Amino acid sequence: MTDARSDLDAAVAAIRSGPQGPNVAAVFDFAGTVIDGTGRRRRPLGRRKPEDVLRGGIRNGMTDGEYARFLRQLTEVLAGRSEGELDELGRQLFRRTSYGRLYPEAWQLIRTHRAAGHSVLLVSSLTRFQVLPAATQLGVAHVRYTPMATDDGVLTGYPDGKTLWRNGKADAVTEFAAAQGVDLERSYAYADAIADLPLLSLVGHPVAVNPDDALAAIADRQRWAKLSFRPRRPPRAGDYARTAAGFAGLLGGALFGIASKAQTRDRQQMADAMMGQAARNTLRIAGVQIRVTGAEHAKSPRPAVFLFNHQSQFDIIIVPAVIGGGVTAIGKKELTKNPVFGPLMRFAGATFIDRSNTAQAKAALRPVVETLRSGLSIAVSPEGTRSYTPEIGPFKKGAFHIALQAGVPVIPIVIRNAGEICWRNSMIARPGTVDVAILEPIDVSGWDPDDMDADVARVRQLFIDTLLDWP
Repeated sequence: MTDARSDLDAAVAAIRSGPQGPNVAAVFDFAGTVIDGTGRRRRPLGRRKPEDVLRGGIRNGMTDGEYARFLRQLTEVLAGRSEGELDELGRQLFRRTSYGRLYPEAWQLIRTHRAAGHSVLLVSSLTRFQVLPAATQLGVAHVRYTPMATDDGVLTGYPDGKTLWRNGKADAVTEFAAAQGVDLERSYAYADAIADLPLLSLVGHPVAVNPDDALAAIADRQRWAKLSFRPRRPPRAGDYARTAAGFAGLLGGALFGIASKAQTRDRQQMADAMMGQAARNTLRIAGVQIRVTGAEHAKSPRPAVFLFNHQSQFDIIIVPAVIGGGVTAIGKKELTKNPVFGPLMRFAGATFIDRSNTAQAKAALRPVVETLRSGLSIAVSPEGTRSYTPEIGPFKKGAFHIALQAGVPVIPIVIRNAGEICWRNSMIARPGTVDVAILEPIDVSGWDPDDMDADVARVRQLFIDTLLDWP
């Protein structure tokens, strides 16, 4: 694992110190390189469904025969279905299962190439229904895949022209390079299987990722770089047990915290003790450690609006643990239905907003300004929802308007690795370390409330830059 990490660090350093700009491409194969396709494949009983074929087609090191079978299965299940139906199915499959199979190392390389100004291209012999949802979440604008023929918006079940298999994939990259003015000799390509040898041979910097035996032998002879990516581990029995114990500890810690300050009859003191004890108990029992940089920025100035990037339900535990007391939260209305976090956040004075109703959401935020003026800080995610990847989503402006009206600064809290500890759609935590960087306070008093797009974009860029180059 240490060697794999050092190899990746060396690759990142080489990209940063190498040629920059859009005339350098970074080409990523999809299955086996960006996403893990080694999971157990179940043979569907009876008639195959489109989701079975689309999910099963994402596999590492597919052979010629396996790819031919995949195309035949596509013909069986896609013919007669609309493009819109399959696009939505692809998005659902990504949200339900595929996002958990993305390699974190691939995302790190993609963001490093993007920061270098390179033209990042995701290329695959699969369909757009499998590839585009991942590309969107990873922030990859250029995508090439095997197109499927349609008749008036309805799929025929057959590829539309040449598939992007073997030389077809290499041809697509060559065409892309010509159209974009890319110098392939200075470009990078990442792939895992011998079928992608034509692709890797195109560029000056080929990289074999988790290569099959045939590709590994060629990579060794050609002295190509090799990288090992680690599949994201699904929860195990021990993780379920620790998480259950952690939530029991959360409730126990919350009750103990309230009881320890009950004699004060001060609701805020009880809320601070509740959140502090609950967070410490949960983290300790779940085996999660927090490594904080810039902790001094959480202490002063107060009150403030703390902004955090949101990828995991565990953020609700992490944020109060690093901020300390004197803070409440803004959360989405759906959290009120959570049997654990809902009651705790209500006791801590959290404001819940209905994101589906803009007028009601704005009305609900008005009292938050008074909360800040009374001396209590606020924690909120400007993204508004958890992301499927470490990519920073678009920022909403509500938190910045609140800070401006209350006359308080905003303080960015950048969280790294929380999505690996606890996946987006899961409550199950794995042991590990979460890195948190608390950045310097930002004075928003001079911002124009009617024209803050550029200011908000600069704050969002701070999150992106911090994740790219951790302090």
